[in-house]
Amino acid sequence: MKRFEEYAQLIPAQRERRANHHTLLSCVLPRPIAFVSTLSPEGVANLAPFSFFNAMASNPPTLVFGPATKADTNEKDTVRNLLHLGECVVNVVTYEMRVAMNQASFPYPPDVSEFEKAGFTALPSRLVKPPRVAESPVHMECRLDQIVKIGSGGLAGNICIVEVLCFHIADEICLPDGTADVNKIDLIARLGGDGYSTMRDRFDLPKPTQP
Repeated sequence: MKRFEEYAQLIPAQRERRANHHTLLSCVLPRPIAFVSTLSPEGVANLAPFSFFNAMASNPPTLVFGPATKADTNEKDTVRNLLHLGECVVNVVTYEMRVAMNQASFPYPPDVSEFEKAGFTALPSRLVKPPRVAESPVHMECRLDQIVKIGSGGLAGNICIVEVLCFHIADEICLPDGTADVNKIDLIARLGGDGYSTMRDRFDLPKPTQP
């Protein structure tokens, strides 16, 4: 394996927040995308993508995603809606959804539904009030466990910890054991800047059997 000899050393405390943000996003990748639907207190369905996202536990099934505080220090609609209702749906994002998903990331006001603006179809959920996204092959209905605040001001973190109450997997990608077929799901992931990637190139590494 290649060894690297020289490294740039960047101290976050000595840099602008935005610069640290871009560095972080260029180093931690690819990042899966949580397409999160919530409901406002007025009943408006909100839909927003977040790439600070992953699965964190299986007992109970737990997801985390992290909407950053806006530059003007206001919280995003997703955080406000979660604090109000305590429910959401995490939908996955396929390559076919990429353009519409990107449009949903536009900062629409709270009284505007991204479902309508981006052209997504809302489906009723089974156990929670926020709708699911019909164009997504996997939906995870979730209940809020807690929101952990990280930092303060613009670009501060809101780590949303949610428990999965119900999985929905489209029949055409659902295997008999209840898992999604990775050869058919065709998800995309976030890179730095405007970059995205697909998961079409894959390889296997069997777990080691000897120390």
